[in-house]
Amino acid sequence: MYNDRDEDNKSNLSEWKPKTNIGKMVKSGEITAIEQIFAYGKPVKEVEIVDSLLPQLEDKVIEIASVQRMTKNNRKQKYRATVILGDRNGHIGIGVGKDVEAKPAIQTGIRNAKQHIVSVALGCGSWECDCGTRHSLPLVTRSKCGSAEIILKPAPRGVGVAASATVRTVLELAGVKDMWTFARGRTRDRYNMALATFNALKSLGELKNAQAIKETQAQQ
Repeated sequence: MYNDRDEDNKSNLSEWKPKTNIGKMVKSGEITAIEQIFAYGKPVKEVEIVDSLLPQLEDKVIEIASVQRMTKNNRKQKYRATVILGDRNGHIGIGVGKDVEAKPAIQTGIRNAKQHIVSVALGCGSWECDCGTRHSLPLVTRSKCGSAEIILKPAPRGVGVAASATVRTVLELAGVKDMWTFARGRTRDRYNMALATFNALKSLGELKNAQAIKETQAQQ
């Protein structure tokens, strides 16, 4: 975890001057939850919005890779940092940052992840469990990134997250406590596996009945 993030957030929020309408509404207190922004269908363009509405976010760097590109002069080398953000309560984001040094790449990755925060529809979708709590997912979902494919199946309480280290990190930071997973393809590619898992969680929020699922879970 990047240790200096909390101090940086406090100083940034005190000096923050919003440039977007959404930022001004958050600063004035008109918007108090990030779900309100998702309902508007507006993108999050200022990272201070996320810092203000989701102060409990945790970040974890899952990969720092060396990448190269060829120019007319010579070969340029940079570091690519893949960062996962989550509050373990239904919010998750993934970001990528590149720089000639590792630390600035991580900082860029954190900012990029904040701009890609999504809400995850947690629930209890296993036929073996009818507790009605938000410990898993309400539906089976799958996604693919590159040659890596992931299938997420709701599990009953007590199973835990049966997944590889990369997939487990994404699910646990999203707030998933019990899950069966099945992966195929180039599963050792951490970047593709993390992005495939993120897209699978994100797809639940894009369902037409996603709001009905959330309301049903909230009433239980």
